[in-house]
Order: sequence, then structure tokens, then C-alpha cells
Amino acid sequence: MATLTNDGPLWTLDLGDDENRFSPDWLTSVETALDDLEATTEPAALLTTGVGKYYSNGLDLDWVGQHFDQLDAYVDRVQSLFARVLTLPVSTVAAVNGHAFGAGAMLALAHDWRVMRDDRGYFCFPEVDINIPFTPGMTALITAKLTPRAALDAMSTGRRYPAADAVAAGLVDAAAPLAELNERAADLVRKLAGKDRTTLGTIKTRLFADALDALRRPNPGG
Repeated sequence: MATLTNDGPLWTLDLGDDENRFSPDWLTSVETALDDLEATTEPAALLTTGVGKYYSNGLDLDWVGQHFDQLDAYVDRVQSLFARVLTLPVSTVAAVNGHAFGAGAMLALAHDWRVMRDDRGYFCFPEVDINIPFTPGMTALITAKLTPRAALDAMSTGRRYPAADAVAAGLVDAAAPLAELNERAADLVRKLAGKDRTTLGTIKTRLFADALDALRRPNPGG
């Protein structure tokens, strides 16, 4: 499960030490952590990362297969998390420690910035190869953060991007050795921790209004 700690203004959300798939319990742990962060009033910035091989491997397809009748509500909940991170009223950065696949890559994209481990792991949208079309909300999130060329390449090919290629495509902003990853990521947001939350939240909400509208719309399968 995800856990939240802080060191002064920098809050770190550890997504876990396994595949960090979006199980209902895992989603609850992330939502609770964000509740705790948003309940604070002092200057803050958020860094998310994982431990080991994965940042996040995305949707919990095993759970979905056993609870298919709950699929629409599950997808709506995942999209609500994306919308929440996209507009969180503090500066955010994903320290992508390993593989970020599917919804895990989308979660990273929802952050303001991304720094990826330079020697291991892939950033990938495998949906085209596993026959799962992107929802309108997921499409809107990805296209809000990437150029049309990068979005088409990443979404229609299922390509696995190592760090250098992910930087070149604009999927992530920088790459760093694992030993320096969190500190390089923290450097991007720590100095921004004092920004007024109401103002910052409003800026993000207006900047990503179209993506938010699509993410908050009920899953068209329901």
C-alpha cells in the first residue's frame, strides 16, 4: 500500500514495493494520503515514487476480471485519481523509479513534472497490444500533456520508452541515476512549496479544463 511521509515542505508518497497496481485497497491508500496532504496548511510539495522494479504497472486486471460488473465504477475511480493529481493545489513531481505502464504512466503524466531512472525501466502505454482502448478521459489526459506526434506514437504503437527516449519524446522531463533520482525530482518542486494553494489549484483547473471534463465524465461503458 502507499504511504506518505514528509521532510519539511517536501511530502513523499511511496506507492509501494511491488507492481503497485491500482487495486481498490491501493487506491484507498493513495486517496487517504492525498486527503492528509490537502488537510495541511503549511507550504508543501509532493513527490511520488515506488521501490524496486516498478513505479506502477497500472490497472489491476486480475481484480477487474473477477469483478467485471464493477468495471465502470472502477474506471471512474481511477480517472478521479488522475483528475485529482492533475489539479492538486501543490507542485507535484513523479520520480519514476522503474516501469510505468498503462494507468501507471498516466498517473505519472498527471504530475507537473517527471524524472525517470536512467538505467532501467520503461514508460509505456501497452493498450493497443492488449486490446484495451483508451477511455475519452485517459485520451484527454495524455493529449493534454504531450504533443500530437508524441501522443500518437506512444498510444498507437505500444512502444516501450527507456529513459533517454522518454525524455526526447517529452514523456518525462529528465533522467537521473537511481541514487540521485528522488533528490533530482525534489529539486524541481521543493522551491515551489510556498505557492498559494488556491491560486495554484485554480491555474491548474483552468489550464486542464478539457481534460478534467473528460476525466470526470462517467465511463461511456456505463
